[in-house]
Amino acid sequence: MGKRKVTSVDVAKASGVSQATVSMILNRRQNVSFSKETVEKVEEAARELGYQVPGRKTRRDNRGQRLIVVFCPTLTNPYYVMLLHGIEEVAKEKGYGVFVCNTQRDLKIEENYLRMMKSVQPQGIIYTCNPSKSCTEQVDALAASIPLVIINNREELLEIDAVELNNAKPGRLMARHLLDLGHRHVAFVSPPLTSRQGQRLKRVEGFVREFEEAGFGDGVIVRAASEDLDAVIPSMDSEYKMGYYLTKELLREDRELTAIAGMNDMIAFGIMDALIESKIRIPAEMSVLGCDNTIYSSLRTISLTTIDHYVPLKGRDACDIILRKIQSQKESKEGNEPVSTYHVEYEPKLIARRSTSYARTSSLDNGTSGKRRK
Repeated sequence: MGKRKVTSVDVAKASGVSQATVSMILNRRQNVSFSKETVEKVEEAARELGYQVPGRKTRRDNRGQRLIVVFCPTLTNPYYVMLLHGIEEVAKEKGYGVFVCNTQRDLKIEENYLRMMKSVQPQGIIYTCNPSKSCTEQVDALAASIPLVIINNREELLEIDAVELNNAKPGRLMARHLLDLGHRHVAFVSPPLTSRQGQRLKRVEGFVREFEEAGFGDGVIVRAASEDLDAVIPSMDSEYKMGYYLTKELLREDRELTAIAGMNDMIAFGIMDALIESKIRIPAEMSVLGCDNTIYSSLRTISLTTIDHYVPLKGRDACDIILRKIQSQKESKEGNEPVSTYHVEYEPKLIARRSTSYARTSSLDNGTSGKRRK
């Protein structure tokens, strides 16, 4: 004899309310309201008994729930588009959809999206950058119930699955490349260096530290955009403009610079155009380098020296971790799910192209700079 089907009467008895109340709560009637305690009591009883509202599919049967949510701070930087491409490749291979929450670096937007996760009920969440500090508790709570991966700066949020980058390493690689070419008077151009953007600070610190350890710390100028810009919704050319206008400022102040590094490739493109407009030759008079190895870095007339930290592969790894966790949960007995924390990290690599060369001889160098490449 088959197992008796659970009815709304059973839910009513278990929750201590009327059958009509159960029907109205579980059918989401809009013209009635109940206390939060009553709603939670009915929904919990329905879950425990395995009651399914007639005509409504369970989460397991609902193909719309084969969904991975991606939190992204902006879609104006090719770096994040590259990450998304890697994520979507793996998700598509496994039959999952991807829903992108573009927070626009706005705390309220990020908080609103996090609140929506209860109703969206994705099977996994990927953060393409560190969550805002005020959202850490919400993110931790989500990670306790569903697979969640953060593509983040190493040494932060280590209790959560992460695809990491020690952001000091790209900064050091950039600095070492310039030092090896004889550059002693350089600038580093950056978006706003706020407390919310720890990964930016790490990259700048790595760059400056490499110069300091070589004995040339006094020769580094760090020029960051105004913190107010982090509160503005970014446009497609926001970071390009930062590189362009901050370079113009540097040129008005110090013509002895022999190299300018950008926080990322988009900043570096703005640097290059400001130099070209000012009739400064790249790299004969000024070397330029960026970071991220976006597709555009090799397409320009003067190809950009940059740092590759394998962005699309990071996206693929993040999605792969989510899918591994989902599969692990499906294959485990309830209450016996394996506990594991994934940490993946790639070593960044310098890609030397035509935008960097030996430093020109400067009156400030006292003969210590390298000779211009022939």
